[in-house]
Amino acid sequence: RSNGFVVQTLIIGIGTWVASNLPWLVNKLGVSNEASAGVVPSSVVVAFSIGAFVFITSIVYTLMTTKEDPPENLEEFLSEKKNSRFIPDLFESLKEMPSTMKKLGLIQFFSWFAFFIMWSLSMPALTEHVFHAAKPDVKEYAQLNTEGDVVKNDKKEAVFLNIEKEQAYKSKDKVYNDAADLVGSSTGVYGLSSMAFALLLSFYTMKNKINRKYIHMASLILGGLGFIYMFYATPSTLMYSFILIGFSWGSILSMPYAMLSSSVNPKKMGMMMGLFNMFIVIPQIIAALGGINFLYKLIGHEHINAMLLAGISLIIAGLCNLLITDKNAISG
Repeated sequence: RSNGFVVQTLIIGIGTWVASNLPWLVNKLGVSNEASAGVVPSSVVVAFSIGAFVFITSIVYTLMTTKEDPPENLEEFLSEKKNSRFIPDLFESLKEMPSTMKKLGLIQFFSWFAFFIMWSLSMPALTEHVFHAAKPDVKEYAQLNTEGDVVKNDKKEAVFLNIEKEQAYKSKDKVYNDAADLVGSSTGVYGLSSMAFALLLSFYTMKNKINRKYIHMASLILGGLGFIYMFYATPSTLMYSFILIGFSWGSILSMPYAMLSSSVNPKKMGMMMGLFNMFIVIPQIIAALGGINFLYKLIGHEHINAMLLAGISLIIAGLCNLLITDKNAISG
């Protein structure tokens, strides 16, 4: 199980690295990363279009080529399926949730809260704090209506106060877009380091058992330190933050599932894996509904403080691994 989940992480890491570098690569191939205020740059549109094509193609390929073996005892399976009731079975599974699963859920909560912060606010945080190239506020350069909103023309483009203001905005926006491309490329490093983490573990787990608990704890703490280091990073050292974050990402995608699959009823594996995804979704919902903004502003109003919050959250997640005591979950 450890080996299987680690190989999955290796594949995800490859995709993460390629996707993070797509806007930069598309720009280098000649697609502009500049656009009028309020308009998405062409390089981003092309990168997302490539992502959509790959996503749909991979789904269709999987559907066309993957065979699902029938249950060993088909009559017993059909009988159980006939007698099953989704809602009652769901509540029964919630009641039967093993203590190890609840503890892993706590670890997952703080882990995914941290990564949602990165996906949401790393761009403004790092362009501002590390590259000193914040996104310019178009309201300082454009005409505003009586309600304080930017006046736009028929093409949905901002109407600037004068040509000098327009040139000043475009100049600063170009600096920001270049910095954003570099942040994206740096972000891709966590995909590479998660690949390296997964590759080393996959070779090791082919023939040896591992202590999943301590590997996961150490990986999450290293990732938390990576987030905190962003506060002190420079453009040339930012990659080291993402290398450390990659270790935690590689572990998040493999160790919790390996531990969970060794501690639940095999007949209810599908239901329990589905319920386990709640511990991924709930922290992201809380973060998106204002949890991030409220908490990081307790540290300070600059966006970089959100990265400090992510680091603290990931270290808490790491320490929560000390709660895991099930030997079947720990060793594998």
